[in-house]
Amino acid sequence: MSLGEMLASAFRGVTANKLRSALTMLGVMIGVASVILLLAVGNGSAQAVRDAISSLGTNTLTVRASSSGGFGGPGAQTSAATAQKTLTTSVSDALSTSGLGHVRAVVPQVSTTLTVSSATVSAESVSVIGTTPDYFDVTTASVASGSSFTDADLTTSAKVAVIGSELATTLFPTGSALGQSVTVDGTAFSVVGVLAAQSSTGVSDANMVVVAPLSRVQRSYTGFDEVSTLTVEAIDSDSVAAAQGEVEIMLDQLLGVGEDDTAPYTVTDQSSLLETQQESAESFTLLLGAVAAISLLVGGIGVTNVMLVTVTERTREIGIRKALGATRGAILGQFLFEAAALTLLGGVLGVVAALIGAQFEINGTTPVVLDYSIPLALGVSVAIGVFFGVYPAARAAKLRPIQALRAI
Repeated sequence: MSLGEMLASAFRGVTANKLRSALTMLGVMIGVASVILLLAVGNGSAQAVRDAISSLGTNTLTVRASSSGGFGGPGAQTSAATAQKTLTTSVSDALSTSGLGHVRAVVPQVSTTLTVSSATVSAESVSVIGTTPDYFDVTTASVASGSSFTDADLTTSAKVAVIGSELATTLFPTGSALGQSVTVDGTAFSVVGVLAAQSSTGVSDANMVVVAPLSRVQRSYTGFDEVSTLTVEAIDSDSVAAAQGEVEIMLDQLLGVGEDDTAPYTVTDQSSLLETQQESAESFTLLLGAVAAISLLVGGIGVTNVMLVTVTERTREIGIRKALGATRGAILGQFLFEAAALTLLGGVLGVVAALIGAQFEINGTTPVVLDYSIPLALGVSVAIGVFFGVYPAARAAKLRPIQALRAI
């Protein structure tokens, strides 16, 4: 039997019972669509995390006060002494002026969560960040309109703020936020700038923030001197490790951390964090793909059932073809071709369904279809058709002509 005859035979077999073929293809379609779409969701989620971490800058370090830190070694300190060994503005100033060779800037930050309101609209649980003007240079929180606050604002604890893009739209839906007044927990701030839209990690929305002078936020909300985070910018991405070593040595000196003490801070390298997140995201994506593959397997089992029924129904045809000289290989190829055609058509429909589904946001995640997922899913669907079609096809090929004709 030629290739054209096999195609024609497969087409006749598929269209002979349209409803049964459609239901079989539906199972394969769901499996293929699930594989592509869940891989796309996992990839989209990973992409969002990568964007969020990259937005922090790959040449920056984050120093945070450690809640588990302490000085519990042999040289244990008193509680009063421990209280002094925290991250403060004076520690930040000392780091900035100590002449560390691989450090370009040190930016202290405090943060809290408060209700922010305009004259008519309120937004709850908004992140309020107190920092210095260098914050806008060290991080990628760039000002899209207006300007950032200045060193003079920092010195005078001015009530000025730069707000996130989404917060600006929420509080002032009909006009510009620049020059307007927002109230943060009872204190009025003048909006001098609006940030460009940023990627969010999902834990906190980077577009729903208020960024104000450090001294003002400390005075109004968090208390003086102590800071929660220091963002350290290395001179370039190759100097991150060296900068981290310098910062740790200097912090140990400033905070009086001994060799047997536990440092009351943690230093996070954004590049390492990015690599860790990528590994986690890849594992998550593979897990989703494995779960979706189960539905594809179920679709393959359905192909086996349908092909067994088909072979039974067409026993007379098999007997006549064998009586006319058809070989086992021809019979085997005919039914394998038909099974592969069923799964291929179901796979194509599944690809179309997945591409349509990927146009919509799923649980806050925008799916990003992996380039290799479409040919992979189609190839696997055809392979499943062949694999699960082998037994029915072999059963048909083994039939003897007389046995097949007597079965009618």
